[in-house]
Amino acid sequence: MLNIILSGAPGSGKGTQSGFIVEQYGVQHLSTGDVLRAEIKSGSELGKKIDAIISKGNLVPDDMMYGVIENYIAHLPKDCKGTIFDGYPRTVAQAESLTELLRKYNMDAIMIDLMVDEQLLIQRLIDRGKISGRADDNLNTIRHRIAVYHNQTEPITEYYLHEGTYFAVNGNHSMEDVFKQVKRIIDRELVARSK
Repeated sequence: MLNIILSGAPGSGKGTQSGFIVEQYGVQHLSTGDVLRAEIKSGSELGKKIDAIISKGNLVPDDMMYGVIENYIAHLPKDCKGTIFDGYPRTVAQAESLTELLRKYNMDAIMIDLMVDEQLLIQRLIDRGKISGRADDNLNTIRHRIAVYHNQTEPITEYYLHEGTYFAVNGNHSMEDVFKQVKRIIDRELVARSK
């Protein structure tokens, strides 16, 4: 089983690359963004709290996220080939708790970091907002989300570097070229694990 933490700033292509990985390798895809948006759409009290946090471009607190992730891992099918964690962890504390949680289930993960220049991120998100109508794809919120990423999420790269499970990918290229880089990393890891 290969678990992949797909990291990168908003607009780096995590959702797109996740789709390619799922199609190529048959792994599960946990998009915390999708899970949180579904909770918001349900109209629950938790959904309302989450909506108030996300609509300002802030991160959902660790304790809320931990419960969502543990519930997901506990209910993975027995024949699961692995999971992509898309959008989680976003803080060092979340990275540490995810490592502990995976160990509890005799699992581990590698981190693939999609590195994209900031101007390109902003342009991608503005373009996406025109199509998707997502409320958080406006210039002010985009800048705030990128700043939050730099302050709170970027430090997890050090954590995974220290763990020896960090891989960087140049995300400035086409979706297909980025996936070629991602695929090389995954294939190398799968070979190493089969020995």
